[in-house]
Amino acid sequence: METLQLYYQDPNMREFTAQVIGCEPTEGGYWVVLDQTAFYPEGGGQACDLGTLNEIPVLDVQERDERIVHLCQAPLVVGSTVEGRIQWERRFDLMQQHTGEHIISGIIHRLFGYSNCGFHVGDHVMEVDFDGPIDPETLAKIEWEANEAVWQDIPLKCWIPSPEELPSVRYRTKRELPWPVRIVEVPGYDSCACCGVHVSTTGQVGLIKILSCVKFHQGIRMELVCGQRALDYMRRVYEQNRLVSQTFSAQILETADAAKRISEQLAAEKFRASGLQKRLNTAIAAQYASRGNVLHFEPDLTSAGVRELADAIASVCGGWAAVYSGDDESGYGLCIITTQGDLRPLGAEATKALNGRGGGKPNCFQGSFKTTRAEIEQFFKA
Repeated sequence: METLQLYYQDPNMREFTAQVIGCEPTEGGYWVVLDQTAFYPEGGGQACDLGTLNEIPVLDVQERDERIVHLCQAPLVVGSTVEGRIQWERRFDLMQQHTGEHIISGIIHRLFGYSNCGFHVGDHVMEVDFDGPIDPETLAKIEWEANEAVWQDIPLKCWIPSPEELPSVRYRTKRELPWPVRIVEVPGYDSCACCGVHVSTTGQVGLIKILSCVKFHQGIRMELVCGQRALDYMRRVYEQNRLVSQTFSAQILETADAAKRISEQLAAEKFRASGLQKRLNTAIAAQYASRGNVLHFEPDLTSAGVRELADAIASVCGGWAAVYSGDDESGYGLCIITTQGDLRPLGAEATKALNGRGGGKPNCFQGSFKTTRAEIEQFFKA
């Protein structure tokens, strides 16, 4: 017995009653079959509906052999009447995403002839793949035109043409389809073979925002959000930018210029600090001239800074230079450099004795150690 698909009759249906005609145990629950259902099954890039049947959670919905099967946490009695409730916020969100994708795909197909060759609605963003390139300037125009479609609040048309009508219906499809073919049309923007559920009018999509567009195979992969997701995303972006504007003491629409200015100032200060550090390294190294092997502790150095200081000391001491930076609580970074000989045996011994990890070349060993300064000094003294 084929399941009656109430979600096609009324995509806005939130509650319904049905008769249980099948219930079988499976891993993770029970597959329940109803004579009719408003639960949309996973398919066509759109996730399934969730909700309850007689207050029992529905965890998954799939289509199998013209039947819709519901994965429930507990069994339901075959022959009984159940009340189903759709998790409406999720359903409406998925309809907004899917209809927004149709509008975007229809515009791109009209402008370039590209096909939508991949579509997935994730938990946070929607991914759509197209089989051709689009430049950023054109992408902005596509987004604007898509939102113009939203503002017009155009009623969608979803129907199955008769076998006689189908040849004369123009619609997007990746391959020739046998009858019956369900058509979803956004008049003036798109006509596509689609098994998904959609909002009633384009105005219900609310907002379409393209987040990214990157090269993918021979075409592009686009990330976008629609409706509730788009509003939530823009709210979070605004809040982040508001905090940035406060930090930089800049107007909220001028944060990019402020960030660029601060970045340039920071780069100049880093260059200046690098010069001062080199002069300091030279001064520190001078006290170890011709001293042979050297162990030196210097606070607050990066791994690159540790290596630069070790290199400066090794160039004048006449032996190897071991430079540590850190503290007993968080550990130490180490670099040993020599102008002669092979440091690898010493590095391996230090790693083993001082709870460390690292590696390098014969004349340079660098690593990190979870130990104390006293243990380091004792090791090198020995």
